[in-house]
Amino acid sequence: MFNTTKALVLREVRYKEADRMLTLLTFSDGKLTAKARGALRRSSRTAAATQQLTYSELTLFGNRGKWTVNEGTVLEGFDGLRTDIEAFSLGCYFAECLEAMSIEDEPDEALLQLGLNSLYALSRGLYDRRLVKAAFELRLMCLSGYAPDLSSCASCGEEPAEPLLGLEDGRVYCARCPHPGNMLVLGGEVLEAMRYIASAPAKKLFSFSLAEDGLDRLSRVTEQYLLRQSERRFGTLSYYKQISGIV
Repeated sequence: MFNTTKALVLREVRYKEADRMLTLLTFSDGKLTAKARGALRRSSRTAAATQQLTYSELTLFGNRGKWTVNEGTVLEGFDGLRTDIEAFSLGCYFAECLEAMSIEDEPDEALLQLGLNSLYALSRGLYDRRLVKAAFELRLMCLSGYAPDLSSCASCGEEPAEPLLGLEDGRVYCARCPHPGNMLVLGGEVLEAMRYIASAPAKKLFSFSLAEDGLDRLSRVTEQYLLRQSERRFGTLSYYKQISGIV
Protein backbone atom coordinates (compact mmCIF):
# COMPACT_ATOMS: atom_id res chain seq x y z
CA MET A 1 0.00 0.00 0.00
CA PHE A 2 1.38 3.36 -1.08
CA ASN A 3 0.54 6.65 0.61
CA THR A 4 1.74 10.06 -0.58
CA THR A 5 1.49 12.66 2.16
CA LYS A 6 2.97 15.94 3.35
CA ALA A 7 4.95 15.55 6.55
CA LEU A 8 7.15 17.43 9.00
CA VAL A 9 10.14 15.39 10.14
CA LEU A 10 10.11 15.71 13.92
CA ARG A 11 12.98 13.34 14.64
CA GLU A 12 15.58 11.27 12.83
CA VAL A 13 17.67 8.48 14.32
CA ARG A 14 20.47 6.65 12.57
CA TYR A 15 19.58 3.00 12.04
CA LYS A 16 22.15 0.39 11.06
CA GLU A 17 24.75 1.70 8.60
CA ALA A 18 22.90 4.09 6.33
CA ASP A 19 19.18 4.14 7.25
CA ARG A 20 17.14 6.68 9.16
CA MET A 21 14.23 5.99 11.48
CA LEU A 22 11.88 8.94 11.31
CA THR A 23 9.10 10.34 13.44
CA LEU A 24 6.76 12.21 11.11
CA LEU A 25 3.82 14.51 11.72
CA THR A 26 1.60 14.19 8.65
CA PHE A 27 -1.53 15.97 7.46
CA SER A 28 -3.27 12.76 6.43
CA ASP A 29 -2.37 10.29 9.17
CA GLY A 30 -1.09 12.20 12.18
CA LYS A 31 2.10 10.96 13.81
CA LEU A 32 3.87 8.08 12.07
CA THR A 33 7.14 6.18 12.36
CA ALA A 34 8.86 5.37 9.07
CA LYS A 35 12.18 3.97 7.88
CA ALA A 36 14.18 5.76 5.18
CA ARG A 37 16.47 3.11 3.73
CA GLY A 38 19.87 4.37 2.58
CA ALA A 39 19.00 7.99 3.44
CA LEU A 40 22.47 8.58 4.88
CA ARG A 41 24.23 7.64 1.65
CA ARG A 42 25.46 10.48 -0.55
CA SER A 43 23.62 9.08 -3.53
CA SER A 44 20.29 8.83 -1.70
CA ARG A 45 17.32 10.57 -3.34
CA THR A 46 15.57 10.88 0.03
CA ALA A 47 18.45 12.36 2.05
CA ALA A 48 17.29 15.99 1.97
CA ALA A 49 13.60 15.22 2.40
CA THR A 50 14.16 13.09 5.51
CA GLN A 51 16.27 15.51 7.55
CA GLN A 52 14.95 16.63 10.92
CA LEU A 53 12.94 19.87 10.76
CA THR A 54 12.16 19.47 7.07
CA TYR A 55 8.68 19.67 5.59
CA SER A 56 8.42 17.25 2.69
CA GLU A 57 6.09 15.41 0.39
CA LEU A 58 6.81 11.73 1.00
CA THR A 59 5.65 8.58 -0.69
CA LEU A 60 5.39 5.87 1.94
CA PHE A 61 4.97 2.16 1.47
CA GLY A 62 3.03 0.41 4.20
CA ASN A 63 3.28 -3.27 5.05
CA ARG A 64 1.89 -4.89 8.21
CA GLY A 65 1.69 -1.59 10.03
CA LYS A 66 5.24 -0.51 9.15
CA TRP A 67 6.10 2.36 6.82
CA THR A 68 9.06 2.85 4.50
CA VAL A 69 9.95 6.04 2.60
CA ASN A 70 10.12 5.37 -1.14
CA GLU A 71 10.38 8.92 -2.48
CA GLY A 72 10.65 12.41 -1.04
CA THR A 73 10.59 16.04 -2.17
CA VAL A 74 11.46 18.98 0.08
CA LEU A 75 8.64 21.52 0.36
CA GLU A 76 10.27 23.74 3.00
CA GLY A 77 13.75 23.20 4.39
CA PHE A 78 13.71 26.03 6.95
CA ASP A 79 17.23 26.85 5.80
CA GLY A 80 17.69 29.67 8.32
CA LEU A 81 17.78 27.06 11.08
CA ARG A 82 20.73 25.21 9.53
CA THR A 83 23.14 28.10 10.00
CA ASP A 84 22.10 29.16 13.51
CA ILE A 85 22.64 26.61 16.29
CA GLU A 86 20.43 28.48 18.77
CA ALA A 87 17.54 28.70 16.31
CA PHE A 88 17.99 25.06 15.32
CA SER A 89 18.00 23.90 18.94
CA LEU A 90 14.82 25.88 19.63
CA GLY A 91 13.26 24.30 16.54
CA CYS A 92 14.22 20.87 17.90
CA TYR A 93 12.42 21.77 21.13
CA PHE A 94 9.31 22.62 19.12
CA ALA A 95 9.61 19.25 17.37
CA GLU A 96 10.01 17.35 20.64
CA CYS A 97 6.93 19.09 22.04
CA LEU A 98 4.91 18.23 18.93
CA GLU A 99 6.00 14.60 19.17
CA ALA A 100 5.00 14.47 22.84
CA MET A 101 1.57 16.04 22.35
CA SER A 102 0.53 14.44 19.05
CA ILE A 103 -1.17 11.05 18.79
CA GLU A 104 -0.24 8.09 16.58
CA ASP A 105 -2.41 7.74 13.48
CA GLU A 106 -4.68 10.65 14.48
CA PRO A 107 -4.60 13.58 12.03
CA ASP A 108 -4.38 17.05 13.61
CA GLU A 109 -4.04 19.73 10.97
CA ALA A 110 -4.01 22.59 13.49
CA LEU A 111 -1.12 21.03 15.41
CA LEU A 112 0.93 20.52 12.26
CA GLN A 113 0.16 24.04 11.06
CA LEU A 114 1.35 25.44 14.40
CA GLY A 115 4.63 23.61 13.99
CA LEU A 116 5.13 24.81 10.43
CA ASN A 117 4.24 28.43 11.19
CA SER A 118 6.52 28.49 14.25
CA LEU A 119 9.49 26.97 12.41
CA TYR A 120 8.98 29.37 9.49
CA ALA A 121 8.91 32.40 11.80
CA LEU A 122 11.99 31.13 13.61
CA SER A 123 13.85 30.31 10.40
CA ARG A 124 13.20 33.72 8.84
CA GLY A 125 13.87 35.67 12.03
CA LEU A 126 10.52 37.41 11.71
CA TYR A 127 9.96 37.90 15.44
CA ASP A 128 11.82 37.86 18.73
CA ARG A 129 12.55 34.23 19.60
CA ARG A 130 11.02 34.63 23.05
CA LEU A 131 7.76 35.69 21.41
CA VAL A 132 7.74 32.74 18.99
CA LYS A 133 8.60 30.30 21.78
CA ALA A 134 5.90 31.60 24.11
CA ALA A 135 3.23 31.67 21.41
CA PHE A 136 4.11 28.13 20.34
CA GLU A 137 4.03 26.77 23.90
CA LEU A 138 0.71 28.28 24.91
CA ARG A 139 -1.04 27.55 21.62
CA LEU A 140 0.22 23.96 21.78
CA MET A 141 -1.34 23.59 25.21
CA CYS A 142 -4.62 25.03 23.93
CA LEU A 143 -4.71 22.65 20.96
CA SER A 144 -3.83 19.68 23.16
CA GLY A 145 -6.69 20.18 25.62
CA TYR A 146 -4.80 22.09 28.32
CA ALA A 147 -6.03 25.61 27.59
CA PRO A 148 -5.87 27.86 30.68
CA ASP A 149 -9.02 29.74 31.73
CA LEU A 150 -7.98 33.36 31.25
CA SER A 151 -11.44 34.93 31.21
CA SER A 152 -11.82 36.21 34.79
CA CYS A 153 -10.66 35.69 38.37
CA ALA A 154 -11.61 32.20 39.50
CA SER A 155 -12.40 33.53 42.99
CA CYS A 156 -14.39 36.74 42.47
CA GLY A 157 -15.41 36.44 38.82
CA GLU A 158 -14.11 39.93 37.99
CA GLU A 159 -11.35 41.11 35.68
CA PRO A 160 -8.20 40.05 37.56
CA ALA A 161 -6.32 42.77 39.45
CA GLU A 162 -2.58 42.05 39.54
CA PRO A 163 -3.31 38.70 37.86
CA LEU A 164 -1.75 35.41 38.85
CA LEU A 165 -1.88 32.07 37.01
CA GLY A 166 -2.31 28.79 38.86
CA LEU A 167 0.09 26.20 37.48
CA GLU A 168 -2.04 23.32 38.72
CA ASP A 169 -5.54 24.41 37.67
CA GLY A 170 -4.71 26.78 34.79
CA ARG A 171 -6.95 29.54 36.14
CA VAL A 172 -6.27 33.21 36.81
CA TYR A 173 -6.76 34.93 40.15
CA CYS A 174 -6.53 38.43 41.58
CA ALA A 175 -3.47 38.77 43.79
CA ARG A 176 -5.70 39.72 46.74
CA CYS A 177 -8.31 36.99 46.22
CA PRO A 178 -8.05 33.53 47.81
CA HIS A 179 -6.01 31.31 45.54
CA PRO A 180 -4.14 27.99 45.65
CA GLY A 181 -0.39 27.70 45.93
CA ASN A 182 2.10 27.36 43.08
CA MET A 183 1.16 30.60 41.31
CA LEU A 184 2.92 32.61 38.60
CA VAL A 185 2.79 36.41 38.46
CA LEU A 186 1.41 37.58 35.12
CA GLY A 187 0.68 41.28 35.11
CA GLY A 188 -1.95 42.86 32.89
CA GLU A 189 0.06 43.02 29.65
CA VAL A 190 1.15 39.39 29.85
CA LEU A 191 -2.43 38.28 30.55
CA GLU A 192 -3.63 40.17 27.47
CA ALA A 193 -0.87 38.61 25.37
CA MET A 194 -1.89 35.14 26.56
CA ARG A 195 -5.52 35.83 25.71
CA TYR A 196 -4.42 36.89 22.24
CA ILE A 197 -2.32 33.76 21.70
CA ALA A 198 -5.17 31.50 22.83
CA SER A 199 -7.69 32.95 20.37
CA ALA A 200 -5.81 34.53 17.44
CA PRO A 201 -6.17 33.14 13.89
CA ALA A 202 -3.29 30.80 13.04
CA LYS A 203 -1.81 33.20 10.47
CA LYS A 204 -1.72 36.06 12.98
CA LEU A 205 -0.49 34.11 15.99
CA PHE A 206 2.71 36.13 16.36
CA SER A 207 1.21 39.55 15.61
CA PHE A 208 1.46 41.06 19.06
CA SER A 209 4.14 42.93 20.95
CA LEU A 210 5.44 43.24 24.50
CA ALA A 211 8.20 45.22 26.18
CA GLU A 212 11.42 43.39 27.09
CA ASP A 213 10.42 42.54 30.65
CA GLY A 214 6.99 41.43 29.46
CA LEU A 215 8.50 39.09 26.86
CA ASP A 216 10.81 37.55 29.44
CA ARG A 217 7.91 36.99 31.84
CA LEU A 218 5.61 35.60 29.15
CA SER A 219 8.27 33.15 28.00
CA ARG A 220 8.85 31.92 31.55
CA VAL A 221 5.13 31.57 32.26
CA THR A 222 4.26 29.62 29.11
CA GLU A 223 7.30 27.37 29.53
CA GLN A 224 6.46 26.51 33.14
CA TYR A 225 2.80 26.00 32.28
CA LEU A 226 3.68 23.58 29.46
CA LEU A 227 6.11 21.63 31.64
CA ARG A 228 3.63 21.35 34.50
CA GLN A 229 0.58 20.43 32.42
CA SER A 230 2.43 17.96 30.18
CA GLU A 231 4.26 16.47 33.18
CA ARG A 232 7.38 16.11 31.07
CA ARG A 233 10.91 17.40 30.79
CA PHE A 234 12.44 18.12 27.39
CA GLY A 235 16.12 17.55 26.77
CA THR A 236 16.05 19.87 23.77
CA LEU A 237 14.80 22.73 25.97
CA SER A 238 17.68 22.23 28.38
CA TYR A 239 20.14 22.23 25.48
CA TYR A 240 18.60 25.37 23.97
CA LYS A 241 18.84 27.22 27.28
CA GLN A 242 22.40 26.01 27.80
CA ILE A 243 23.76 27.28 24.49
CA SER A 244 21.70 30.47 24.70
CA GLY A 245 22.97 31.30 28.17
CA ILE A 246 19.43 31.36 29.60
CA VAL A 247 19.27 30.76 33.34
